[in-house]
Amino acid sequence: MALKLSSTTLVAVCLAASAALFFLGTGLAPVWVLAWLAPIPVLWLAPRVPASAAFLIGAAAFGLGGFNEWYYLRVVTPLWVTLLNAVAPACIFGVAVVLFSSRVVKGQLWQAALVVPAFWVVYEYVTSIVSIHGTIGNISYSQMNCLPILQVAAVAGIWGISFSMLFFAASVAALLSADPRKQRMALACSALIFFVCVFGYGFWRLAAMPKDSAKVKVGLIASDDSDMLVASTVDETQHVFERFGKKMQSLAGQGIQVFVLPEHSGLVTDASEAATDAMLEQQAKQMHAYIAVGVDRITPTLAWNQERLYGPDGTLVGTYNKHHLLPPFENRFTPATTRTTVPETSGKWGLEICKDLDFPRLSREYAQDGVGLMLVPAWDFTMDGWLHGRMAIMRGVEGGFSIARSAKKSIVYATDDRGRVLGERETGFAPFTTVITTIPVHHDATLYTKFGDWFAWLNIALLVGLVGAPLAMRP
Repeated sequence: MALKLSSTTLVAVCLAASAALFFLGTGLAPVWVLAWLAPIPVLWLAPRVPASAAFLIGAAAFGLGGFNEWYYLRVVTPLWVTLLNAVAPACIFGVAVVLFSSRVVKGQLWQAALVVPAFWVVYEYVTSIVSIHGTIGNISYSQMNCLPILQVAAVAGIWGISFSMLFFAASVAALLSADPRKQRMALACSALIFFVCVFGYGFWRLAAMPKDSAKVKVGLIASDDSDMLVASTVDETQHVFERFGKKMQSLAGQGIQVFVLPEHSGLVTDASEAATDAMLEQQAKQMHAYIAVGVDRITPTLAWNQERLYGPDGTLVGTYNKHHLLPPFENRFTPATTRTTVPETSGKWGLEICKDLDFPRLSREYAQDGVGLMLVPAWDFTMDGWLHGRMAIMRGVEGGFSIARSAKKSIVYATDDRGRVLGERETGFAPFTTVITTIPVHHDATLYTKFGDWFAWLNIALLVGLVGAPLAMRP
């Protein structure tokens, strides 16, 4: 089935097509539908070339597509991490292409359609466990603008979305093979039923959003002003909080019930804690609202990236220390292991900070606590504002809770538990960026909350059956 040398042009076209679709369909600003199509050209080509060529073509297509994040990764990671991020996933995809090719060559269209998504989901799941960056890079995040497919996360987590995308591509490529019509018809009908169920569930869940949920009015405030961005002393912190206080006062009379300010908004030491608390408690009391703010809590022996929540009665309601820290920028902080929830008349609120929402497990534990609203101070890198913010939205869909996220150098936004964006605005280096909106405090008891990563484990079993069983049966 090897191609003749005159077919070099076809190889180049398929490689270029997949690379371009990966480049545009994934990354920091993806066109979601293109990610579904990206694997098809190289998968279609794979059975028509030797296995070694199929691997190289698949790896090259994925690797070239991954250059859409090269500049961003060079800003936030060391060179060796950037190179690893470019090479490792590309090689993994190359292996997936070879697995697909071997099944099509043998006329095993069903196995070809299933082995690619199963292999990819297992790779992504293992990566999420061992990586200090959690689920960053997962292909499912390319779908954040497609609300119906996002609802799959409430059942199967992000693994269900990745599986659906790769199953579609592998099925189309397998159906374009020259194998018997009967087998192709069975695969086509089964795939059609699968996607009718997937998208049918998605549209149903979007329509089934409760209309009578309790709601709170949130005010999200962030500042990229040079005088506000970093407060490295107690005096600078006082200046920052005074300016935030004046901004909140300018919004008085709008019925705002909770303000959320960004991560790393100020420095709080043992010596300054009482004065800082007094200032923010007074501001909360004056506004008759909660104030959630991220600070650097420094003691003589330890430091935490901390969120502090002040109540409308002028008290410190609770604190939360960040679990997942961003190296090397947050190496001086100590990671925490405890969660903080706040019972409020509208429902139960939870506290998380920025990178915490890159990890499904912590948010799932909050969902098991019954949280209906997550208050999230954050700080992004401008370029990743859309992607990193949308990763947090996914946690809300998985766990069935709304999110209010205020971030520097990013996008300030609020979402409901279906992933709908209720209000958003780019900070754009403005002195102040504000979003005021009403957000439901609704906890939806999802299957993913109850059963966790069951679908990832199902894919592990499927992959063992598709790859391991034939190897074990060899003489």
